[in-house]
Amino acid sequence: MGGMPLFDSIAHAMGTVSTGGFSVRNASIAAYNSVYIETVIILSMLISGINFTLYYFLLKKNVKGFLKNEELLYYIGVIAVAIVLIVANIYGKVYSTIGESLRYASFQVSSLITTTGYVTADFNQWPTLSQMVLLLIMFIGGCAGSTAGGIKCIRILLLSKMFKREITKLNHPRAVKTVRINGHAVDEEILSGIKMFFFVYVAIFAAGVLVISLEGFDLPTTISAVVATLNDVGPGLGLVGPVGNYADFSVLSKVVLSICMMIGRLEVYPILVLLFPSFWKKNTI
Repeated sequence: MGGMPLFDSIAHAMGTVSTGGFSVRNASIAAYNSVYIETVIILSMLISGINFTLYYFLLKKNVKGFLKNEELLYYIGVIAVAIVLIVANIYGKVYSTIGESLRYASFQVSSLITTTGYVTADFNQWPTLSQMVLLLIMFIGGCAGSTAGGIKCIRILLLSKMFKREITKLNHPRAVKTVRINGHAVDEEILSGIKMFFFVYVAIFAAGVLVISLEGFDLPTTISAVVATLNDVGPGLGLVGPVGNYADFSVLSKVVLSICMMIGRLEVYPILVLLFPSFWKKNTI
């Protein structure tokens, strides 16, 4: 309906719902220069970044349960804050009108937090604050149970609740406080697993950055290349920005970044389990 060719429409619909983001155009969605197309894709990306089990609530007419879901509210809150910060930062510096600033900021935030990777602007040319906001939301990612990559909103939310609990314990050492999500107490074993996931994630990220740093590229390129691949986003900053690619990386770096993509897509643990001999050795007991 927006004037996009049928084949392009099918390809982009698949790339949007799967948050894959690989476009049939070299300039990605920017090639169409259409507010209508961008709006449709923004909404589709955001919908695909939501926990798909929440849509079951809507099918069961449990609208209240859908709207009060803490992870969903956190997801929407992060998106809103990111858009406001970037609009305030690029208005008057990159774009002359609020409308343009909102248009491009909304698309890039929606694309990167859902780890889709479509682009409509070269955010390499944006101020440093805007680039840092985009980099941070790449880490966060979408909701659990969605097609998006990243650490996932639910883990970030629970980590923040655990941090708050530890601060409370500093003031009240004998206090017994449970971490709750959507009104339900979260098992300590689950919380322990989330902490371990975060630790392993940071360790893999650090190792990836160290290996890629052997290339001698600038800091934004080195860090964002690992961020973009580990979180399955696609575009990063510097040489791997919206108008760049990974062609200049060595074979070693491409192998490492490929591994990062697989680890990020499978969410760390399945790949790590394969490294333990007890998993693939024949059980003789």
